Amino acid sequence: MLKHCLLWLLLTAAPFMSQAEEAQSTPPTNAKTAYIIDNLYTFMRSGASKDYRLLGSIDAGTQLTLLSDEQNGFIKVKDDKDREGWVEAKFISESAGLKQQYQALNSEISAMQNKLRQAQVELPELQEQNSQLTEQNAQLLAQISQLQDSLAQEQQLKQATSAKEKRQLLTYGGAIAFLGLFLGIILTIVLSRRKRYEGWA
Repeated sequence: MLKHCLLWLLLTAAPFMSQAEEAQSTPPTNAKTAYIIDNLYTFMRSGASKDYRLLGSIDAGTQLTLLSDEQNGFIKVKDDKDREGWVEAKFISESAGLKQQYQALNSEISAMQNKLRQAQVELPELQEQNSQLTEQNAQLLAQISQLQDSLAQEQQLKQATSAKEKRQLLTYGGAIAFLGLFLGIILTIVLSRRKRYEGWA
């Protein structure tokens, strides 16, 4: 009797198993991400019908990879545990559920808090660097002012030296002209007297 029951079960399950194998061997088309809707866990089956055996359950909000188009109200998927099977299309959403959104927001908040803590740690160093740079800037401005003053003094000294040299040149030129004139007069007198004496002789 037991053998007859087992044989009957095998013969009954054979068509479903062959369909399941064909469905599983179907190559994925347009694979994309989807999610199990919130507040629900659903079952994964071996084929696109409730008549196929259960492969396990999938928690609400689980991220899925769609492996096929809808067939008979079911879609072939791969879950986060790398299991492949069929899930009712009405339990699948293309948008992330509240759980995923909450986790994403928590991750963003955590990242922002880490950045804030890092900024708080770096703030004193940045303030110290800013103070040092401000002091260096003031020193450089003072050096520039001193250099400008030194340059102005050098220009004034150069102008004074140039004016002094011009006055000296004018003085020397005048003295030389006066000496030349004086010598010319003396020579003229001496020569005229010599001629006069020679005429007397």
